[in-house]
Amino acid sequence: MRRGGFLKLESEDVDLNQEIIFSRNTKNSEVREIPLNNLLTNVLRSIKFTSPYVFCSKDGKPYGSVRKSFQTALKKDGIEDFCFHDLRHTFASHLVMSRVDLITVKELLGHKTIKMTLRYAHLSPSHKRRAIECLEYFDGHPDGHQRALEEKAQTVNSLI
Repeated sequence: MRRGGFLKLESEDVDLNQEIIFSRNTKNSEVREIPLNNLLTNVLRSIKFTSPYVFCSKDGKPYGSVRKSFQTALKKDGIEDFCFHDLRHTFASHLVMSRVDLITVKELLGHKTIKMTLRYAHLSPSHKRRAIECLEYFDGHPDGHQRALEEKAQTVNSLI
């Protein structure tokens, strides 16, 4: 979610039975369904909503900004040169590096085009290195990689 949608999220838009957030405050004004993972579902279940807003001050009004809190958290963890919107890039990158297909990443981010999603998904240097290291076992045959891994496993097993 973008910061604006996050700040305006209402408790009625959180369906903990279906484990979905209905994001109504989107950039293109279309309602999106965002699935929740187990961790976030459990956190949201532990909250007693006393306001129509999920993220609100003690008086029940939605936060206008989380800039100060966000900057405090970054400073505490020693993170520099990072803004709230960078979380969307990190989200996209982690999904891609976890082998989630680009169409799904596009849908989760609410992008209209794959081109925009590609601007968000960045691969880490270590991820690129692991990709290249796969070629060490490739012998040109479609099943060559699998054969090489099996041979390596047999060698290791014979040593045990």
